[in-house]
Formats: sequence, C-alpha cells, structure tokens
Amino acid sequence: MSNCCATSGNENIHPGKHTCPVNGKTYNQVSPITIMHHIKAPWQWHNKEQLYYYCSDPQCSVVYFGQDNSCIEKHALRSIPGVKQQSDSAPVCYCFGIDRKSAIENPKLKSFVIEQTRQHVCSCSTSNPSGRCCLSEFPN
Repeated sequence: MSNCCATSGNENIHPGKHTCPVNGKTYNQVSPITIMHHIKAPWQWHNKEQLYYYCSDPQCSVVYFGQDNSCIEKHALRSIPGVKQQSDSAPVCYCFGIDRKSAIENPKLKSFVIEQTRQHVCSCSTSNPSGRCCLSEFPN
C-alpha cells in the first residue's frame, strides 16, 4: 500500500487549487482515479485532459469539478461524502468504515486509524472521496 497521508514532493507541478463554479470557494485538486471509485457509472464518465477538484462545502451540491467548470454532483455518486452530511452515520474514515457517532463515542478508534496509517494499511486515495487522509475528518 502507498503512504496515502504523505506528500509526494510533486505538489507544485500543477495548480493544486481551483474555484468551485457553484459556490465560488477554492478547493484542492483530486485524482481522476479517486473520482472513478466514487461515481455511480464510471464507464460513462469521460475523464478529460484537465485537472479535477473536490468541493467539501456541505451546502454545495457539487462534489467534483474540472478546470473547465464541469461538475459532478452528489446525485452522481454511489454514496454521499461524510463532509456533505450532518448525520451521526456520516463516514469519517472510509478505509475502516468508521462513522461520526462511533468516532465520538470511542476515541480509541482514531488511535487505531493513526496506527494503521503508520503501517500503510489505508486506502484513502481511493476510498475517501476527497482522495486525502481520513484522519482530518475525525471529530475533535
């Protein structure tokens, strides 16, 4: 497994942020591979030669958008990202199936995820809709 929570050192090759065409806020880049793992019909999606970004605003219907301002909205995904849900059942760790309520009720779960991440036993780059480490989504 790759170290999903480490940086590659290649972050400045492309612009890492872009403005969501719906809410006007700036968001981080996401891999097309991540998008392919979350859309309902990946065989119908046409990955263009451009960069894509992940909108984490809970109030925005857009989840992914391209440099050309094309959008993939929540309804086009297999499941709604946890950051776009307010429920206790919203996922905070996609790699190990931990929801918000469980993370709040059992603080040891975060320690478990930290240890698994250290051992490179995570799949955040494809499991988490943001393509980033799940640890940032745990409640404080």
